[in-house]
Amino acid sequence: MLDSTYFSERQAKEAARLSDVLVVLMDSKIAPQQERFSFVYEIWQQLLPPELSRHCRIDAISNGQLKVLVDSSSYMYQIQLCKTDILAGLKSYCPQFRITKLKLSVG
Repeated sequence: MLDSTYFSERQAKEAARLSDVLVVLMDSKIAPQQERFSFVYEIWQQLLPPELSRHCRIDAISNGQLKVLVDSSSYMYQIQLCKTDILAGLKSYCPQFRITKLKLSVG
């Protein structure tokens, strides 16, 4: 029969290892992506009128597509109306991302 100290020591070692893995993940994967995409976020905020930018957020960038979540269909429609100008601005200021499509969804 195992005593309870075995499990608590083992759990402490596993928790310490998990935290090490999370730190490495944050430093190597998440932080660089966040830094890279923060530029797109800043440009997005500049391209949209303040009233619209308060009602949407960038969800993802992949394969030349910027996915944006909007909090209501009425704001989604307003963004859709200026979609061409937004894409032109993103292409101009963020050519390295090769954004060619804007996908809007209510979320």
